[in-house]
Amino acid sequence: MIEFELERSRGAGATLVEQLVRAFAQAIETHSLRSGALLPSVRQLAQSHALSTYTVTDAYNRLVSMGLVVARRGSGYRVAPRQSAPRAADTGWQPPALTATWLLSDVYADHSVPIKAGCGWMPTEWINETGLHHALRATSRVPAARLGDYGHPYGFAPLRERIAAQLDRQGLPIDVSNVLLTQGATQGLDLIVRTLLRPGDAVLVEDPGYCNLLQILKLAGVTVHGVPRTPAGLDIDALEQQVAAHRPKAIFVNTTLQNPTGATYTMANAFRLLQIAERERMWVVEDDVSRELAPPGAPLLAAMEGLRRVLYVSGFSKTVTPSLRCGYVVAERDVLRELARAKMAVGLTSSETIERIVDKVLVEGRYTRHVEIVNEQLKVAHATLEDRIDALGLEPFCRPRAGLFMLVRLPVEAARASAIATAALRDGIWLAPGSYFRPDDEASAWFRFNAPYSLDDALWRFIERIGKTG
Repeated sequence: MIEFELERSRGAGATLVEQLVRAFAQAIETHSLRSGALLPSVRQLAQSHALSTYTVTDAYNRLVSMGLVVARRGSGYRVAPRQSAPRAADTGWQPPALTATWLLSDVYADHSVPIKAGCGWMPTEWINETGLHHALRATSRVPAARLGDYGHPYGFAPLRERIAAQLDRQGLPIDVSNVLLTQGATQGLDLIVRTLLRPGDAVLVEDPGYCNLLQILKLAGVTVHGVPRTPAGLDIDALEQQVAAHRPKAIFVNTTLQNPTGATYTMANAFRLLQIAERERMWVVEDDVSRELAPPGAPLLAAMEGLRRVLYVSGFSKTVTPSLRCGYVVAERDVLRELARAKMAVGLTSSETIERIVDKVLVEGRYTRHVEIVNEQLKVAHATLEDRIDALGLEPFCRPRAGLFMLVRLPVEAARASAIATAALRDGIWLAPGSYFRPDDEASAWFRFNAPYSLDDALWRFIERIGKTG
């Protein structure tokens, strides 16, 4: 078996998964591991190197995607035959086509891109493995009779109560009747669009903003207008102009650690937005999935306004795991009733089993400490990322020093951004150009970076090269 050491410091240039992939890839390519050689089992490697099984599994799956390893039922992971084991940098590995289809669907199943600087999720090795295992064991002991029906249309009551209590502590006094559980925060946004809007309605979104929301609005046939996002929130002058010109029915905002900029609203900017929404009788949809990753004190629109015109959307993909699709919408009771009807019409109930697992993680999975650790790791990742961009003289949109994202202007013409992203894929690097996040798909020289996935030396060598070539 090959010997290797893992760098575990918080300032490490690559994640543990990436380090494992590199170690095995190098051993295979130099014939230290020959064709057909059996790799250690997931559990063996996890125990021998003090890793989580999630980390080892992710690394092995990436090696399979690269064609270096094959997985056979009952016989574990083996080095692939030499003719089917191309190097990631050789022509045997074909980068995926950089299309909207890949970005919105195939990207979640495509593990072949080694450096995922543009992705939207946490590193798998940061998952609360112990808490999840405990919750899974506890849920497995629930009598089958309790899991034998569809569950409540509003979702698992104890979890809804827990969410209500948490928001009450944050200044939003609600009860369980104000909470609807959904299959992730994105489904919550979809239900709101289906319920409150009709084809042809005008809506406002942040520019740049959440790319999946833009697709939901496009499918609904509404007319979308962008309002420039600034580090402090919305450009208020531009907001007033768009309101006067289009009389929008709703505005969608991402208040805390926004995707893709990483920016958070100031209290003054949030107050002005709510004043305008009240004056214009405009719905405000507050997407707030990253609040637990933010320092305390960020404005909460729903608490400031009291749910008269605000609908609040959040979930657990950033702090528990994205594979457990569990989100929620908080709204005034009559509105929530209509959302529940839409939920039942398009997909029946959400999964009570998943909701029970999430509830157990929150209660018995050392959840608070886990979130603290993740936030510490993110802070270190951001510090390292800032050092990288400062060393190359690049311009950040802002310096959030928390959460997943940072938006950075690369030294390229906006019109060439897509071509740069395509060139990066050929080098095994996934970049996310700013055009993905704009309502009109307008070209942009800004790129979204996921802080913990953006520390690889190869990424910054590529960026340095494009800076020299323009």
